[in-house]
Amino acid sequence: MTRKNIHYYLAVAVALMTLLIYLPALRDGFVNWDDDTYILENPYIRSFNLAFFKWSFLDFYAANWHPLTWMSHALDYALWGLNPLGHHLTSIILHAVNTFLLVLLLQRLLSLPKETARIKEPSAFLHERTILIAAGITGLLFGLHPVHVESVVWVAERKDLLCALFFLLSISMYTESVRSQELVVRSQKSGGRSNQSGDSTNDEAGQRSYFINKHYLLTFGFFILALLSKPMAVSLPVVLLILEWYPLNRIRSWKTLRTACGEKLPFIALSLISSILTILAQRSGDALQSMDFAPLSTRVLVAAKALIAYLEKLIWPLNLIPFYPYPQDIAPFSLEYLLPIVLVIVITIICLLLIDRQRVWLSVWGYYVVTLIPVLGIVQVGIQSMADRYTYLPGIGPFFIMGLVAAWAWSKVNALTTFGLPIKIVGLAVVILVCISLLSITLRQIDIWKGGLELWTYVIERDPGIPRAYNNRGLMYVDRDQFDKAKDDFDQAIALEPTWYAAYNNRGMLYGRTGRFDNAIADFEKTITLNPSFFMVYNNLGILYAKTGLFNKAFEQFNKAIMLNQEHAMAYYNRGLLYLRTGNKELAVSDYQKACYRGNDNACSALKLLSQGLHSE
Repeated sequence: MTRKNIHYYLAVAVALMTLLIYLPALRDGFVNWDDDTYILENPYIRSFNLAFFKWSFLDFYAANWHPLTWMSHALDYALWGLNPLGHHLTSIILHAVNTFLLVLLLQRLLSLPKETARIKEPSAFLHERTILIAAGITGLLFGLHPVHVESVVWVAERKDLLCALFFLLSISMYTESVRSQELVVRSQKSGGRSNQSGDSTNDEAGQRSYFINKHYLLTFGFFILALLSKPMAVSLPVVLLILEWYPLNRIRSWKTLRTACGEKLPFIALSLISSILTILAQRSGDALQSMDFAPLSTRVLVAAKALIAYLEKLIWPLNLIPFYPYPQDIAPFSLEYLLPIVLVIVITIICLLLIDRQRVWLSVWGYYVVTLIPVLGIVQVGIQSMADRYTYLPGIGPFFIMGLVAAWAWSKVNALTTFGLPIKIVGLAVVILVCISLLSITLRQIDIWKGGLELWTYVIERDPGIPRAYNNRGLMYVDRDQFDKAKDDFDQAIALEPTWYAAYNNRGMLYGRTGRFDNAIADFEKTITLNPSFFMVYNNLGILYAKTGLFNKAFEQFNKAIMLNQEHAMAYYNRGLLYLRTGNKELAVSDYQKACYRGNDNACSALKLLSQGLHSE
């Protein structure tokens, strides 16, 4: 067994463990939280053609811009249709591959300084065994930690997995690019072509010369793919600079820093473009919150609290919840918000004080903060204050520290001449106990995502004050014809947030389905009052008017729905039904065609029946 093979065997073993632990997720279904919008009701992913690729790059569907993620969902649909098992299988495989890549990357990063002779002083972390332990434990934590369940088993979060895949590949290729440059410089020096004048500044600049190679180009290419998967990858240019400072040790002066920043200009430019596109996409779907939602001072307090809260969840993963609502009343000088700010400052100061002895602390802390900045809420998107899925990449930093501590402890115990074996046995037992605890929590978290009803019931049990949870569980009860329970949940959602238009709309649909038309009309009109641009309510109101024979009013509502959203397939289909009912077959066919083109299967079936002369009212 060669040294190189040991590295691969370790990475494969950790990846296989990750794959096995997530296999129970294959029994999970879709949930009514973005899965419906991204997959179940998304007509665009149902074909691979020019129109699809044009849409994926040019449309801000669901207030997002991530073309590669749409391609991934389209490929799953082509292979599996709407069978959730296949969609979950793809996500599980991607997570296992990410774990494999991470273990290999960490081994390379820890070995590269010694290989390129960048660090001459001895270090315990440059020994083969400690490198394997540190990388292996970090990989295990990344693969098996319950905080990552949300990213893996929630199909709509495929973007996390894809982004991480290309993020890690980009860093891996950059590491190889650095290695190739360093080895060329060393070869030139050993061949007698080194700087004979002793000018260390010129020598250092020569080592930092812009050296284009295939690995550098692949770094850039994978970065583009990461951005096309999820804009959270915008932090990569800064992450590369951090890695160049430590552990690659290439930034050792202001001159080398300027050179390194210059090399990252293409990356920075892409990050800016991606950020602009993301803001435009979020604004198009009204997901971007204005300063009226929360002033900048409040957002900074919430961000500081989130930085520490994420650390707490990575270290002690209890009380995980899929939805963390944005706090309503914030007291700036309360311990709840003052303590996190103090902790952030203290941690930063300690890392700065330890620079001369151990750069790793500031490097890891910098990576953790930088990769979290895009999702800390300074630019607030949505109504959540934080989310477990946001730790998928940032969590690597704290996991790496845990791996290094474990490797350090093992090296110390290994050096003991007495009591070494008993301590190793106790230590191994502790590690096994921790792993079993993590696995049990992870399996429990996987079970939470079994379906929408289980998901929102869990959220309500953890925090009964979240209107969205009652509203979404109410929708699941409607699907199961449990109308009394559904009404109770919609009522509770409205009681918690009386100005939330979606809850009124959903309760109106329930009233319409149970024949309480007057109540339904009242709720739909309330919805329109709260949000006149909510196109779906006009479609629902049109259906209600059609049922009661008020055809002119029904046409008016369907027209409004289509005017607000010309891609609303259901409105075309319902208007087509009404045209057919009123004897206008030509306009009915036209609307069916539009609805079918936009993915409405009922409209496609109706067109076939009409073409055969079999359609009946």
